[in-house]
Amino acid sequence: MIHPVILSGGSGTRLWPMSRSRYPKQLLALTGERSLLQETARRFPADAGFAPPVIIANEEHRFIIAEQLREIGVVPDALILEPVGRNTAPAAAIAALRLSQIEPDALMLVLPSDHAIVDLAAFRAATKRAAAAASAGHLVTFGITPERPETGYGYISRGRPIEGIDGAFAVTGFVEKPDPATAERYVASGDYFWNSGIFLFPVALYLAEIERLRPEMLAACRQALEGARTDADFVRLDKQAFAASPGDSIDYAVMEHTARAAVVPVAMGWSDLGSWDALWEMAAKDARGNVLAGNVVAEATSNCYLRSEAGLVAAIGVEDLVVVATSDAVMVAPRDRTQEVKILVSRLLAERHDEADALPTVHRPWGTYRSLHVGERVQVKHIMVRPGAKLSLQMHHHRAEHWVVVQGTARIVRGNEEMVLTEDQSTYIPLGTRHRLENPGKIPLHVIEVQSGSYLGEDDIVRFEDNYGRE
Repeated sequence: MIHPVILSGGSGTRLWPMSRSRYPKQLLALTGERSLLQETARRFPADAGFAPPVIIANEEHRFIIAEQLREIGVVPDALILEPVGRNTAPAAAIAALRLSQIEPDALMLVLPSDHAIVDLAAFRAATKRAAAAASAGHLVTFGITPERPETGYGYISRGRPIEGIDGAFAVTGFVEKPDPATAERYVASGDYFWNSGIFLFPVALYLAEIERLRPEMLAACRQALEGARTDADFVRLDKQAFAASPGDSIDYAVMEHTARAAVVPVAMGWSDLGSWDALWEMAAKDARGNVLAGNVVAEATSNCYLRSEAGLVAAIGVEDLVVVATSDAVMVAPRDRTQEVKILVSRLLAERHDEADALPTVHRPWGTYRSLHVGERVQVKHIMVRPGAKLSLQMHHHRAEHWVVVQGTARIVRGNEEMVLTEDQSTYIPLGTRHRLENPGKIPLHVIEVQSGSYLGEDDIVRFEDNYGRE
């Protein structure tokens, strides 16, 4: 079987304001009802020859990822948490080391969690060709047949065919993002392909090449995995060891320096969804070339991407624009300049705008909360607790809280008391009192919380018990 390895890192800058560092694009439903991570995890059914996936994830996103996988019924072989980001080469090394303990001759399919693939039949056919090449001793990358002279992607140049492997070729070079004239020449030649960042490796060969080319990286990854601890659904890498690993991509660390590189060209409706313009390119459009999503009205407007996750967006007489509105931010840009959004986010971070990295709705392992109002010594939140979930047993030094149940049933610990409240009932949590909120019911619990006190920050929490291993 082929072992999928799904890489779920990312900083969430290129699709701001919907994507943020605390909720990057792979966790968003941008192309349908499911998130990009869910769409990726669904590509690998067991009856198509795939093992359960290994997922390498940012520790900060662990509960959201675990919940999204549960929603689609995917049970990963492992959900491995990176304490710090070190790019794709160390992440793939961690997965290879783990798989080598179970199946030394395993093949692993390494791919990002935030790409779109429309033609799954073409993808699986390419995977079979890549598996044949990998079994013959090659490190295989997937090259996307270019649809246009794209300057936003790197390219792979192919050489001679791999003997005995139909549809696989030796790699003669990796090329950085070209200028327009060079990109046109590449596409016209027929020998260059977009670099997809998808790979199929024999585990043993990848580890051998990493050890030859970047021994310090492999040593750090091996130590990080040996020092890992299992916590509920997660495998937590040793932070000190993993932080000691150099950070580098698979391309730079291995593929550009190995003699074993091969490419399998494929046309599969692929996009890395690296900009709002890329989303416009692949989405269905109206008669005037517009992509309209959410609460949007467009009049005499053409070739625009207009999306609202909150109030109404109304456009009149505009062309070639991207407008994306969330409940706390609006981004407007020419379609051909959406690659520059990450520059804008860098400025927002430098100027300490909260909107740069956090969404108004904050996800927790038990549910979500959303701030409705922040004022002098007061904050109002909407809390949603999933069925069967409970918050930690906790207290606050600087604030008291009033809770009003608006839907569902709440089981509440307040000091030495325990009570059950239903809709339209309320309680008061005095400053310094141990308390806990739980949803014992079968529907989501919705609570309005009014905080009052001298300090209302999220770090004013002392936890005594927690079901989710949070320190």
